[in-house]
Formats: sequence, structure tokens, C-alpha cells
Amino acid sequence: MRYGESREGVPGTLLLAAGVQAAEAAALAVAGVLTAVDTAAGRSSQSSSGIGLTLLAFIVAAGLVLIAAGLVRVRPWSRTPAVMTQVLTGVIAVYLLQAHRFDWGVPALLLALAGLAGLLAPRSLRALSRPAPAEEAPVSSKPRPPANRRS
Repeated sequence: MRYGESREGVPGTLLLAAGVQAAEAAALAVAGVLTAVDTAAGRSSQSSSGIGLTLLAFIVAAGLVLIAAGLVRVRPWSRTPAVMTQVLTGVIAVYLLQAHRFDWGVPALLLALAGLAGLLAPRSLRALSRPAPAEEAPVSSKPRPPANRRS
């Protein structure tokens, strides 16, 4: 077993990225619970928007769990949504930092950077790369006879 590789052959950097993805899913689920509590207590501007935000938070959290599972199973399809998640988390983190919400912005930015580092590490890129398509075998090495032309 090589350094940075788990027993199943999954690179450690990919496990880091999956762990970040799972942590983001857990944080989003907690935010969904807080939104649900606020909606139930009547602290939402409209109950329908509170319900919608709660459902959206849980749906996205479930999607993040599926992406994390795809990373652990070394599925190539999981790379693009995982990278997009980290980019969007980074954008939201910068927005939170600009709004002086350091309590949410700093952890979000650190998670996004750790997730991108894990996904873009060379071992992770190699593990998630799709196999090259098989080259087509030559049909025939014999030259074709000329076509009959009628004048």
C-alpha cells in the first residue's frame, strides 16, 4: 500500500474530498433543521417560503451525500458536481465574509479550499479519469480495387 492510499485503493486525497462533501451535506442538513424550526415558530417571512427553503436544503443535502458516495466509490461522474459544489461553496463563503459573517464564512471557505485541493490532487484526478476509448482496429490493410466507371 502506497502513502496516501487507503486499503481499497482509493487515494487519500479523494477520501478528503468525500469527507468535505459529507461535512457540507451535514451542515446543510443542520441549516435545513434550523429553517424548519424557524418556520414552525412563525419566524419566517412567509410560511410557504420557509417550507420551500427547508425542502430545498434537505434535497441538496441528499444530493451532496450521493456525490460523496460517488467519490468514495471512485465514480468518474462525481468529479464535476463535486468541483462545482466546492466552487459554489467558495463563492458563498466570500459573500459571507464580505457581509462580516466570519462565523459561517471562514469554515465554508476552508471547506471549499480543502475540497478543491482533494479533488484536484494528481492522484484524485488519475483515479477519477475516464478510460480512453479503444482505438478502432483497421478495417483492412489491403488496398481497395478501383471502382468501375462507365463513360
